[in-house]
Amino acid sequence: MLQISMYQMMGAAEVSDISFYEKQLSRVWDWLVGKTGSVLLALVCLWVGLRISKWIMKLIRRSFEKSKLDPTVSSFLGSMIHIVLYVLVFITVVSIMGIQVTSFVTLLGTAGVTIGLALQGSLSNFAGGVLILMLKPFIIGDYIREDTHNNEGTVISIDIFYTRLRTFDGKVVVIPNGTLSNTSLTNLTRQEKRRLDLTIPLEYEVNLQNARTVIEQVLQQEALILQEEPMDIVLDGFADSSMTVLVHVWVKTENYWQAKWSTLEHMKYALDEAGIRIPYNQLDVHVN
Repeated sequence: MLQISMYQMMGAAEVSDISFYEKQLSRVWDWLVGKTGSVLLALVCLWVGLRISKWIMKLIRRSFEKSKLDPTVSSFLGSMIHIVLYVLVFITVVSIMGIQVTSFVTLLGTAGVTIGLALQGSLSNFAGGVLILMLKPFIIGDYIREDTHNNEGTVISIDIFYTRLRTFDGKVVVIPNGTLSNTSLTNLTRQEKRRLDLTIPLEYEVNLQNARTVIEQVLQQEALILQEEPMDIVLDGFADSSMTVLVHVWVKTENYWQAKWSTLEHMKYALDEAGIRIPYNQLDVHVN
């Protein structure tokens, strides 16, 4: 008798579960039937809203193209405006279907706070990207050096969270925007002209005036050096095995490295021809 009652109880539980699911499905069906007009209207508004959003984005992109706004900034702002338009369309559709917008917005706000606490670093990088795009400490194509970790290279992209640099040897360095916006960096190509500094060691026996004349002749023959800008050829210090001559000239920024390599090579030939030696580290020992 006990076994039969247990089977009966299990059957009753299954029947109650089935009836519960049936009630829920019936409620969903009744809601859909009652909201048929609202759902159809919401779908129509969704289609129209997406069309209008695309039309607005076309107008915004055309206005960005006509203006002098930086392409990176225009792309960033365009993506943000696109997201905002989609959110507005979605909220409108939800309100037409009869869902309370206030509770929905509250839910989104709570979820946003939770996600924000979990992604503080990403939000910091996002804010850093906005600052970089608006303040423009550098733009795509600039050669920069990040002073904290000494990463340097040509800027190839400024994304929402990261900035990518291409180094001389073809590597890609990815730096968080938060790091670039909160620490110092050096932009080496922002100005049209850049000073080229050369350090030339000479033997102590060399006649300094003759060496200065040879160096000056080399500088005057270099096509990449800006002759109208001031040139400095000065004695800068005394080392263990040599005296140091410091040379300052100005070149166009895009010609910096080529001018440096060419000037050093021609200066070596000229100094050798004049019999002026560039010393190497040596130690003289005198035994009495």
